[in-house]
Amino acid sequence: MPPKGKTDAAYQKLKQDIRENTLGSLYVFHGEEAYLRDYYLGEMKKKLLPAGMEEFNLHTMDGRSFDGKVLAQLVDCLPMMSRRTMVVVSDYDLFKGDKEALTAILSDLPDYVCLVFVYDLIPYKADARTKLAGVLKEKGSVVAFNRQAQGDLTDWIARRFRALDHDISTEDAKYLIFLCGDLMNTLVSEIGKIGSYAGDRRVTRRDIDAVATPQLDAVVFQMTDAIAAGNFDRAAGVLGDLFHMQEAPIKLLSVLGRQLRQLYSARLAIDRGKNAAYLMELWGLRSAYPAERLMQSARRFSLAWCRRAVIRCAETDLTMKSTGTSGEELLTGLLMELAVRRGA
Repeated sequence: MPPKGKTDAAYQKLKQDIRENTLGSLYVFHGEEAYLRDYYLGEMKKKLLPAGMEEFNLHTMDGRSFDGKVLAQLVDCLPMMSRRTMVVVSDYDLFKGDKEALTAILSDLPDYVCLVFVYDLIPYKADARTKLAGVLKEKGSVVAFNRQAQGDLTDWIARRFRALDHDISTEDAKYLIFLCGDLMNTLVSEIGKIGSYAGDRRVTRRDIDAVATPQLDAVVFQMTDAIAAGNFDRAAGVLGDLFHMQEAPIKLLSVLGRQLRQLYSARLAIDRGKNAAYLMELWGLRSAYPAERLMQSARRFSLAWCRRAVIRCAETDLTMKSTGTSGEELLTGLLMELAVRRGA
């Protein structure tokens, strides 16, 4: 789950600063949710830079060609027909470069500059033992753009569909997240496709299934769901589609193995009187919807079947890695075995 506490506070403070036009001089942006990061970076530019003067007051640097002396010069550049300048440094690891030089620059930033370090392709790893970390804490704000909570994300999905003259129910918005993942950049693309396809005002699950591109975990879940329903043809069809998409058998088996372990843990949870919240904590799930789907599916399997499925998946994995047997053949055989023994 996304970390709580100071990270969330910094994110909320950033939104407040943009809203009240009280942006500071130093920020570090990082985290998985690139859509939000880019959105708020754009909002900062709107607040800080007069339209038409961006070329003179916005300065950018790439981490691969980073030069501390050049950064110092950019920071010192006076704004032109503007109150502020903005300097954006992308993918530079603050704690692996010349920390002393950076500490000197960041300790004495002019009031007119807003310096933003953006982490996109590399992770942000702070070293709290350094003076640089102390300066960042005192002078700046480290903002983590985490994956959004389910409630916030479903509200955002509903707003995006309304902008396309469509409505979507909360449950179908949750289903879309389950199917396509919870990263907003991915969802924006899927919402656009679904909005163009849907013929009625209300978007339905049928519309979603017709055009959305599901993530691999969701497709494998569909396969185990088909087994639970006793629909082997459907399960085999899903596996055939995955082979047609040229997904590596070893990768498919890895995802299937995780899915079966989750089902086993869900079946154990049911037998011990646990609920979906327990499953969320156990697997680090960000929302209740996938946990509830797992519990629902697990109720259709016996504990013995779940245990046997996990064991057979591990044995198939060993065979696939240690023999020359076709991976597709092994996976198909495992699927047939799971379907035949479903009621066991």
